[in-house]
Amino acid sequence: MDPLSTLSPRTRAWFERAFGAPTPAQELAWPAIAAGGHVLVQAPTGSGKTLAAFLLGLDRLNDTPGEGMRLLYVSPLKALNYDIERNLRGPLAGIGSVLSVGVRTGDTPQRERERMLRTPPDILITTPESLFLLLTSRGRDLLKTVETVILDEVHALAGTKRGAHLALSLERLERVAERPFQRIGLSATQRPLAEIGRWVAGPVREIQLVDAGRRRKLDLEVVVPVEDMRELGASSLPLSQPVMPDGVEMDSGYEATSRSIWPSIYPALLELVRAHRSTIVFVNNRRLAERLALRINELAEAEVARAHHGSLAREQRVLIEEDLKAGRIPCLVATSSLELGIDMGAVDLVVQVESPKSVARGLQRVGRAGHELGATSKGRIFPKFRADLLECAVVAKAMREGAIEETAIPRNPLDVLAQQVVAICADEEIAVDDLYELVRGAYPFADLAREQLDNVLDMLAGRYPSDEFAELRPRIVWDRTAGAIRGRTGARRLAVTNAGTIPDRGLFGVFLLDGGGRVGELDEEMVYEAREGQTFMLGASTWRIEEITRDRVLVSPAPGVPGAVPFWKGEGVGEAVRAGCADR
Repeated sequence: MDPLSTLSPRTRAWFERAFGAPTPAQELAWPAIAAGGHVLVQAPTGSGKTLAAFLLGLDRLNDTPGEGMRLLYVSPLKALNYDIERNLRGPLAGIGSVLSVGVRTGDTPQRERERMLRTPPDILITTPESLFLLLTSRGRDLLKTVETVILDEVHALAGTKRGAHLALSLERLERVAERPFQRIGLSATQRPLAEIGRWVAGPVREIQLVDAGRRRKLDLEVVVPVEDMRELGASSLPLSQPVMPDGVEMDSGYEATSRSIWPSIYPALLELVRAHRSTIVFVNNRRLAERLALRINELAEAEVARAHHGSLAREQRVLIEEDLKAGRIPCLVATSSLELGIDMGAVDLVVQVESPKSVARGLQRVGRAGHELGATSKGRIFPKFRADLLECAVVAKAMREGAIEETAIPRNPLDVLAQQVVAICADEEIAVDDLYELVRGAYPFADLAREQLDNVLDMLAGRYPSDEFAELRPRIVWDRTAGAIRGRTGARRLAVTNAGTIPDRGLFGVFLLDGGGRVGELDEEMVYEAREGQTFMLGASTWRIEEITRDRVLVSPAPGVPGAVPFWKGEGVGEAVRAGCADR
C-alpha cells in the first residue's frame, strides 16, 4: 500500500513538494493511523513521527473547521508544546488550512484560557497537568468533541507516577467525550514495546504497534581531559572556596578543591564548542548549567554559551533557543529542559558532563545532534571522577549496542488515585462500581483490587486508621447504601490547587522591576539569604535584586557585573527532569 494514498490530493501534493518521500516511520504509521484504531509509533528522534501523527489529523479536519476541539496533543514539556505550535504553521499554510491551534499550559494567560472556552480551537496542545485541570473545571465542555488524542514523548511518562496520573485522566476523558477517540502514542525506542502500548491504550483495548526504531548512527566517545584521574592538578580557583573530599565535590556543585578536574574540563569544552557550529552541553542539575556557562564565557572572554533549564521563564528560554538556532551563540548548557523532541536546528555536537545515568536518557540527549533522518549523532561524554568514568564507559557501550533499559510502569499508586477520585466526584455523583471500572481502564491500575479502592474511599471520607488523623477534614461523601460518592464543598478547589505529581518546589518567581516580564525562579532558601542590591546569575545573565516581596524577587539587568551562581534544592537527575517538565 502506498502510504501517501492515505492523504487527500491537496495534502499529498504539499508533502511531496516539501519532503519528497515519507520517512520509514511515516511509511509504517500512516496506514495504521488511517485504519482508525489505536496506534503506538516507536521511532528515534528526527524520524518525522510527530508529523506522521499530525498530518492525517490535519487532513481529516481540514474540510470542517470550527466544529469544536477535535484533535488533542499532550506532551510532558511546555517548551515542546510551543515548539509544536510553531512547527504546525508550515503544514497548515502548505495545505491552505484555516484550522485554529490553541496552547493550554501553566504559562497560558487567563484571558487566553477564557477565549478558548468561548471559541474552542480545532487543535489543542497541552500538558498532562493542564488536561487534568480542564477535566476538573468548565473546560470539560471543550473536550466533549475530541476525536483524536496524540500522546507525545510517551517514554518520558510511562514509567512515572506522572504517567499513571495521565492514564487516569485519559479514562476520565473517555467518560466526557461524546464518542470513543483514537489514541496515537509517539515514543523513542523503549522496551518492552507491548507494555508501552498497553499504557497508551489501556489493558483491554487493542493497539497496533509500529516499530520504526532503527538504531541511529552514533559518533560517541568518552573524553578524559587529564593523563590520570588519580593525579589531578591543583585548582587555580581561590582557596577561600569550600574544600570537599575527593569525589564529593563533584555532586555538590562546588568546584574549588585542592585537586579538581574542572580546570581541565573547561578548556576542553571550549575547544569543542569552537570546533563545531552548534553545541548543546547537557548537565544533570540547574546550578551546574549556570556555573558551566559562566566559566566557559570567562575562559572565552566573550559570551559563547547560555544556560537553559526549567527555572528560567518560558520567554527567556525561547529567546535563548532562538539565539542558538540563528547562530548568534554557538553553545547552550542545558538540563533535561532540552532533552525531549524540541527542534533545536542544526546542532552538530552534544556534550554530556557526567554520566547521563541511563542508556535511554543518553540516547535521547545525543540524538539532539544530527537531528535529520539518517544523520550521525555526535556525542562526547566527560566523566568527573573515577567512579563516574566507569559508569560513563558502561552507558556508552550500551548506547552503541542499543541496549536500553526496560520501562517499569508503576502499579496502583494510591496517592495518584486519591487525587483523581476527589477530582472525579467534585462535580457529579458517581457510583462506586462505575468508578472502579473507570480506574481499572487505566493500565497502571488494571489489577487494582476492590478492597484497595474501598480503603482509599474510606480515607477520603474521613475514616482514618488512627486518631492522629482525626483533625483532617473528609474530602468526599460516601453513601454506602446507594453505593455512590460525591464531593464535599471545596472539593474542586482542593483538586485544582493540588494538581499533578510534580512536587511544589518552594520557588520564588523572578520578575523585572516596574511590572516587567518574568525572568525565572529561585529557590526559597537562596532568597532568604539574599539582600537587596545583590547580583546573581540566571540564564548566564546577571541580575540585580531591587526588592524581595512575599513571593517575588524584583530585579533589574546588571550586564557585565559579577554575580553569584544560584542554587536549587533537590538537584538530582529525577528532580532535574521534574524541573524541566514542571507545569503548575
